[in-house]
Amino acid sequence: MATFVLVTGNHFGGWSWKNVTPLLRAAGHEVWTPTLTGLGERVHLATPDVDLDTHITDVVNLLVYEDLCAVTLVGYSYGATVIAGVAERAPERLAQLVFGDGAVPADGQSDYDAGAASEARRAAEWAAAAAAGTPGYVPIPADGVRTLIADEAAAAWVVARMTPHPLATLTQPLRLDDPIAAAIPRAFIYCPEGKTAGGSMERLAARLRADPGWRYREVAANHAAPITAPEALAEAFRSLV
Repeated sequence: MATFVLVTGNHFGGWSWKNVTPLLRAAGHEVWTPTLTGLGERVHLATPDVDLDTHITDVVNLLVYEDLCAVTLVGYSYGATVIAGVAERAPERLAQLVFGDGAVPADGQSDYDAGAASEARRAAEWAAAAAAGTPGYVPIPADGVRTLIADEAAAAWVVARMTPHPLATLTQPLRLDDPIAAAIPRAFIYCPEGKTAGGSMERLAARLRADPGWRYREVAANHAAPITAPEALAEAFRSLV
């Protein structure tokens, strides 16, 4: 039996793993799905001061207070940046890191940097935050979700639970300099559908697929795989333990 901690992406909470967790638990695994500060059912704690360190601390505290060890720590989308920071602070509690369809940050990079977000995109998100009357928070990308999730009822269920995402979590750089953390086994799960040909994610996937230091899995789905392809995603997780 493995212990999974699943860290979700921006705008989402632990609720987004609702279709995946029963499949892992049915296979005998222990599963934790923390919601990061200011998101999901913890939206009442949102402030513009919530940053990447806040979210890293959320996960580290879960590991410590629940006394979790030998953890398979999964970071999906933005969660990939979070788990890289968690590894720096609690490497002794981790069996492996699984980066799920998200950027893999290097030392000194923010989530924006790791994902190769253009200056135009960064400026657009800050402008959208101001226009929506939520300065300091990226507004909910409802139209983008509906593009990824064809089932209208499923898309509506997701959009109703999404929350604006604190911008400071995307701009704060990571410090990654612990050799013990760097030695933790790593895996990458790629969802190729809908990706830009030749884009940063496609290039990252190609590089890690060829890197013997990484285990690589591919799920035939788009970025909304936790909602649209839970069986395939759960199988990818199970294949790594």
